[in-house]
Amino acid sequence: MFCTKCGVSMDDKCAYCSQCGTATANAPRPEYAEPRRLMRSIYDKKIAGVCGGFAHYLGVDVTVVRLIWLILTFTPPLPGLIAYIVAWIVMPQEPHRLEAATTTVYQA
Repeated sequence: MFCTKCGVSMDDKCAYCSQCGTATANAPRPEYAEPRRLMRSIYDKKIAGVCGGFAHYLGVDVTVVRLIWLILTFTPPLPGLIAYIVAWIVMPQEPHRLEAATTTVYQA
């Protein structure tokens, strides 16, 4: 078996790559995974964060979602524009993320 990230050959029973640490199909799965929610992004937005929210929910690049939405906006019945406005109103906004605590270590 080969690592999908770095290409190193490894044993078929390995759970993680010894070179880069990437999980394989044998890696233990977490028992509780938080469900993904469709929310407007506040960190990856240009207008209202709708495309960023859809990209995060679908697990794709936000540029792809923006290009598809742009194509839908300029097709004759304007479904993209109407859907964007509806999503802007209906989708809840993503909550702020907590910043990591920084500690200063003083040496004597």
